Amino acid sequence: MTDPISPSLLEAWNTYGRYLAYAIAGVGVLILLGHFIKLMTTRDYKTRYDYINMHEINLLWYGFLLIMVGAALFVNTLRPETTWLWFFVWVFVSLMVAMIIGVIVQNVLKFYYPFFIEKRLKKLRYTPRISPDGRKMKLLSEEEEDVYLDEGMQAEEDAFSVDYDVWIDEVSGFTKIEKYNGRLHALQCSECNYQTLKVEREEVVQEASETEEGELMKYFTCGYCGHKERKSFNIARIKPGEGAEV
Repeated sequence: MTDPISPSLLEAWNTYGRYLAYAIAGVGVLILLGHFIKLMTTRDYKTRYDYINMHEINLLWYGFLLIMVGAALFVNTLRPETTWLWFFVWVFVSLMVAMIIGVIVQNVLKFYYPFFIEKRLKKLRYTPRISPDGRKMKLLSEEEEDVYLDEGMQAEEDAFSVDYDVWIDEVSGFTKIEKYNGRLHALQCSECNYQTLKVEREEVVQEASETEEGELMKYFTCGYCGHKERKSFNIARIKPGEGAEV
């Protein structure tokens, strides 16, 4: 293990290892560039919203991971001469450093970055839409939008599983309905303050009727500290004629 590595073998390692490092890091850079190009070229706010929500954290992690692996490999191709012992020591140390940095980045993306994403998503969701005629559209209130939603859509909203936004061009009457997952985003935990509080299960405590609102109980669990809590939500009264036929 203390014998020096032959110059020809070390030169081959340095040359081809460096090419491999460039290739791995290059793929990571391409992933990040592709992501940012996708964001810049996606004009539709809802499409951009869904893309960020579904893919951004994973793409940032994969891109950074590949760049980090490429950098760790590159560092181990810079020595003009060394022994087998020091070669494996440097490989081990670089891998450990890469793992530590990776854990830090992963935690930042998992526990802190969602706060930043949430702000961007809210801005995208509530930025006024533009009708085909070039006019700004109006976002209807919960009461106003029911006219444009069928019974199934309204039932989804009442169960808090889906949230619909209805935009309307008040001049031409053109409408656009956008669908959002009602339980898609994690909430901020009151114990650890991370945005990792998610719905574990739901329970209808009281069914809604034509005369009284119902009650839905949501049970939350924090994915980081394990904190549990529950929150009560009102279910809108059933409009006359919407009840199940006997």
